[in-house]
Amino acid sequence: MVVQSPHSVESSVPTAKNGGRRGKGSSEKENVSGQRRASARLLAAKERAEKALSIKRGVEVLDPEEDGGRSRKKANVESEKLNLKDAQNGSPKLPETEPKINEKVAKMVERAAKIAEGLDTTNANAPNVVEKSAHIKVKETIRLFNKHYLHFVQEEEKRCGAVKVGKKAPKGKKTKKRDVSEGDGKGKAKRPDLKAITKMMEKNEVLYPEKTIGSLPGIDVGHRFYSRAEMVAVGFHSHWLNGIDYMGQSYKKGEYEHYIFPLGVAIVLSGMYEDDLDNAEDVVYTGQGGHDLTGNKRQIRDQVMERGNLALKNCVDQGVPVRVVRGHESASSYSGKIYTYDGLYKVVKYWAEKGISGFTVFKYRLRRLEGQPTLTTSQVQFTYGRVPKCPSEIRGLVCEDLSGGQEDVPIPATNLVDDPPVAPTGFTYCKSMKVARNIKLPSNAAGCDCKGVCWDPKACACARLNGSDFPYVHRDGGRLIEAKHIVFECGPKCRCNANCVNRTSQRGLKYRLEVFRTPKKGWAVRSWDFIPAGAPVCEYIGVLTRTEELDNVSENNYIFDIDCLQTMRGLGGRERRQQDASLPMIQNMDKNDEQRSESVPEFCIDAGSFGNVARFINHSCEPNLFIQCVLSAHQDFKLARVMLFAADNIPPLQELTYDYGYALDSVYGPDGKVKRMTCYCGAEDCRKRLF
Repeated sequence: MVVQSPHSVESSVPTAKNGGRRGKGSSEKENVSGQRRASARLLAAKERAEKALSIKRGVEVLDPEEDGGRSRKKANVESEKLNLKDAQNGSPKLPETEPKINEKVAKMVERAAKIAEGLDTTNANAPNVVEKSAHIKVKETIRLFNKHYLHFVQEEEKRCGAVKVGKKAPKGKKTKKRDVSEGDGKGKAKRPDLKAITKMMEKNEVLYPEKTIGSLPGIDVGHRFYSRAEMVAVGFHSHWLNGIDYMGQSYKKGEYEHYIFPLGVAIVLSGMYEDDLDNAEDVVYTGQGGHDLTGNKRQIRDQVMERGNLALKNCVDQGVPVRVVRGHESASSYSGKIYTYDGLYKVVKYWAEKGISGFTVFKYRLRRLEGQPTLTTSQVQFTYGRVPKCPSEIRGLVCEDLSGGQEDVPIPATNLVDDPPVAPTGFTYCKSMKVARNIKLPSNAAGCDCKGVCWDPKACACARLNGSDFPYVHRDGGRLIEAKHIVFECGPKCRCNANCVNRTSQRGLKYRLEVFRTPKKGWAVRSWDFIPAGAPVCEYIGVLTRTEELDNVSENNYIFDIDCLQTMRGLGGRERRQQDASLPMIQNMDKNDEQRSESVPEFCIDAGSFGNVARFINHSCEPNLFIQCVLSAHQDFKLARVMLFAADNIPPLQELTYDYGYALDSVYGPDGKVKRMTCYCGAEDCRKRLF
C-alpha cells in the first residue's frame, strides 16, 4: 500500500518504499503492476530494508516501550570502530569518552544510513540519491501550506462551535459574555490562510523567501494558485493584498547592486481597479493606492508616485520584466478566486491621468514577452477545459454509468483511442466490500455517546483514539487535515448521525468521475469537478481475502495489500507518518500474529472480478492522491479500509493518480525474474521504470 503523506517533505519524491497495490499500471500490454508479486519479491524487499536499517542501528535503536515504538535513543558507537575510522582518515586516536567526536561521527553514520535509504539529498554524487525537481519543491510547499491552513480551519471551527454553545448558555456572568464576544469576529483576525503563511514565515518554510526578477523555478506559465496566500507561501508574490510586489532598498547589495530601487517583480490583475484594461497580451494596469477597499472598484483619492508605483516606473526605465498573474472568480476556491500565472511582461510606458472617478491615477502599459507558452486566459475568462453538462455532450461515450446506478453520481466511460471503441469489461461493479468465505470480520467496536454530531474531541471516544482530536474539518464537505498512520472514524455503534464530521470517508462518491481510455496506460480516471486537498475521493473496493491465497496468481492486475500495520511500524522501508494516540494499541497484539504480519500483509483486496472505480486509477511517480487506512466498524488494523484522498487541489479533467509504492527491481514475475518495464506516468521526477 502507498504510504506517502501529502504534507510530508518526502511525499512526492521517488523513494525505495515498498507497498501495496498490485494493481494495473502504466501500460496496456505490459502493465507496471500487471503481475502479482511472488514471495521472492517480498523477501528481497525485506532484505534491502533490513540492510539499510542495520547501518542506522549502529547509531539509533528503536525503543518499543515509548510512544508505540516511535521514540529513538542514541546508542554509543563502539570505540574500536571509531578508532578504526580515525586511523583510516589519518587522524590521531581520541578517547572514546570524548562526547563531541562521538556525536560528530554518529551524525556521519546516521547520514550514511539516510543515503542508503535514499533520503539524504545533500550529496548529489551519493548513490541512491535523487535530487528533487523544482516542480516537486513547489508542490510540497503548497501541500505544507494546505496542512497549516486546515489546522487553522479546525481551530476556527472549534471556536465557532464554542460560540454556539456559549450563546445557548444562560446569561448573567461576565465570563460567559466574554467567551462569546471572543468569537464574534471582532478583535483579532480569524483568517486561517493568513495564519498559515505567517506560521510558514516564522518557521522559514517559504520556498523562495528572497525576491527575484523573472520567472521562478517550478512555476510555469499556466500554474494555478487557489488563493493569494498560496503565492506568498512559495514566494511568488510576497503580499496577500497588494497588487504590486517589489524589491526595496535592502536589495541594493549583491547581484542587484547596479539597479535603481524600488523595483517591481510581480503584479496581480484581478479586476479590482475601474481603470484597468486587460487585452490579454497588451495590458493597461492601474497603479496602487487611493482605492476604495469596500469592493466597488472606485478611486477615492489621488495616487502617489511611491512604493509599488515607483517600482513599476523604475521597471520602465531599466527594462525589467514583471511576472503577471490574473485572478478569476471561482466558486471552488476557498478565496473565491483562482490566480493563474500568465508569464513575463515588459513595462513599456507609464503616465498619469485623471481616472474615471476624477482622481489622479498612474497607468502602466505592459506587453507580453515573446517566446513564452500560449496564454491560458483571455480577458477575465478562465476555463479548465470543456466539462460536459449532459451525456449527449460526452465525446467517445461507451457507457453512461459503470456503476449501473449503484453510486449516487453516475460514472461514465469514454474511449477515443480504440477503433472500434470498447467499454471496460471483465468485472462486476460493486459499491461495498465483499468478504471471502474464510474470513470472519471482527465484531463492531463500542462507539461514542455523542448526540447529533460529534464536536467536542474531549468528550468523543472516537476522537480520543485519534489523539483527542478529529482528523477532519467540516469545510468543503469534509477534508482530512493530514495523513496519519490510521484514522478512527465513528461507526455503527456510535450515537452520532451521518452528518458527523468523523464519518467523512463513509459518504460515498460526491465528485463526478469519468473512466477514460489512454493510448499507453489503458483505462484511467479523472474528475469533472474541482477536488480540494484532503478531500476523500473513493475507497478501494473489491473482495477482502487472505494474501497467502493469492501468492500464485500471476495475471490478477488489481490486488491491493492492506499493510496498515507495516506502515505504523515503519517496516520494509515505509515512511512513518504522524504519531497517533492509538499506536500503543498495537502493543497488545498477539506476538505470533505480529510476527506473521511483519513481512507480508495478512489480508488484501482483490478487485479483479469485483470492484469499483478505484480499480482504474493509475500509478504516478508524482501523484495527486494518497492512501489512508481508516477504521470505523472495528479496530483491527490488518482489516482497515483503504481510502484515496486528494493530496493537492486537483483541477477538473486532471487524471487522478497515486503512487503504487514499488521500489526499482523489487517485483518478480512467475518465473522468479525481476520485471523491468517502463513507467508511462510522465512525471518530471518519474522513476522511469517501476520494476
